[in-house]
Amino acid sequence: MAIKEDAENNVRDQKIREPLMRQGENNLADEEEGSGAQTGSKGHSWMVYFTTFVAVCGSYEFGSCAGYSSPTQTAIREDLSLSLAEYSVFGSILTFGAMIGAITSGPIADFIGRKGAMRVSALLCVAGWLAIYFAKGALPLDIGRLATGYGMGVFSYVVPVFIAEIAPKNLRGALTAVNQLMICCGVSVAFIIGTVLTWRVLALTGLIPCVILFLGLFFIPESPRWLAKKRKEKEFEAALQKLRGKDADISQEATEIQEYIETLERLPKAKVLDLFQRRYLRSVTIGVGLMFFQQFGGINGICFYVSNIFEMAGFSSSIGTIVYAILQVVVTGLATIVIDRVGRKPLLFVSATGIVLGCLLAAISFYLKVHELALKAVPALAVTGILLYIASFSAGMGAVPWVIMSEIFPINIKGVAGSLATLMNWFGAWVVSYTFNFLMTWSSYGTFILYAAINVLAILFVAVMVPETKGRTLEQIQAAING
Repeated sequence: MAIKEDAENNVRDQKIREPLMRQGENNLADEEEGSGAQTGSKGHSWMVYFTTFVAVCGSYEFGSCAGYSSPTQTAIREDLSLSLAEYSVFGSILTFGAMIGAITSGPIADFIGRKGAMRVSALLCVAGWLAIYFAKGALPLDIGRLATGYGMGVFSYVVPVFIAEIAPKNLRGALTAVNQLMICCGVSVAFIIGTVLTWRVLALTGLIPCVILFLGLFFIPESPRWLAKKRKEKEFEAALQKLRGKDADISQEATEIQEYIETLERLPKAKVLDLFQRRYLRSVTIGVGLMFFQQFGGINGICFYVSNIFEMAGFSSSIGTIVYAILQVVVTGLATIVIDRVGRKPLLFVSATGIVLGCLLAAISFYLKVHELALKAVPALAVTGILLYIASFSAGMGAVPWVIMSEIFPINIKGVAGSLATLMNWFGAWVVSYTFNFLMTWSSYGTFILYAAINVLAILFVAVMVPETKGRTLEQIQAAING
């Protein structure tokens, strides 16, 4: 009986996969012919750009939340008489809120839509910032921080997914990468203006992107792919036409999306355990694996404590932090421009290689300091290593995992799989930020050697597991990976 059931399941899976593979092959042929329906060459892209701008206000809000605690630590502790332990709770509870947001973001986005999920996140962030602004003690401060963390967790999943679903294939990589650019801008602006604004006023600045996002959502369309999944035919066609331009021929793209959705509807509704079925295992491994290497490569430990790292190396923390923030934004911006030209995998290879070299330079610097060798070279080596690390991370490992995560999951598992990948990201962020100081106490140079080793494994993972998704529709990508 078991053999018979397995055979029947294999036949059923094959029937489901065949249309996906045929569609992928047909789409590749259309791509070679330069199909105007996919690229939007017969229409105008202004609505896609405007929709992306509205969505990435959520990304900027993400950065504002992440960057808030660094410049405000001394002032908040003095004004509210918080102990170091109480402020540590305030700082770290953000990641717990984000983990909760990551777990629930997929189901929420699937149930009420991508726009609905962003509305919920914006409202929670507004409530959180107001709680922080009016806080008179530790409890309301923590509640506000938890609320903004939850909004961060939802934004971290919904924004790149939404952009990937509304963008034509020739713009998708660059527009999705704007997500990471805006996160970096939010962090950097919070760092800089936090030096001149009080902590309460800085909290109010976090309301600005939320208001822009909330109002902007009334003027942009919902994700056409989500509408197609929900069988809202008229809304689906109207949204796709609005995004591609009133003169664009959307018939081919609309047909491909609907056929793909119909094929996926034959599959049972995905649950967490279903992600480990053979048909989805590769896409889940890629999405979760990239998030693992992005975080466990050390980024949040270095980002959260970069001032301390510069001080330990004998370099000016203020100068180093400003250069760090500017370099992060500039390189992320350049990566956004070239991602659709050079591809995802080349950027990941260059990025991970640069991170390894940056870690090794920092490790050499602290090794020399510990053993009191060539002490004059220590600051220069440390600064060079840290700046090379952040430049390399911003060039690929910062943005590309989010781009690929938004591309590889079939829409029927996107909510559950995206939540799992985002949860891995935030869990890794918490582990690295929590353990960094302990690791530096254990061995300063050993910490960076550990991060270098993890990034070497990341290079191998990219080489073996990660496909190139540049210039392919979401349906082509998912058919190739899961077919």
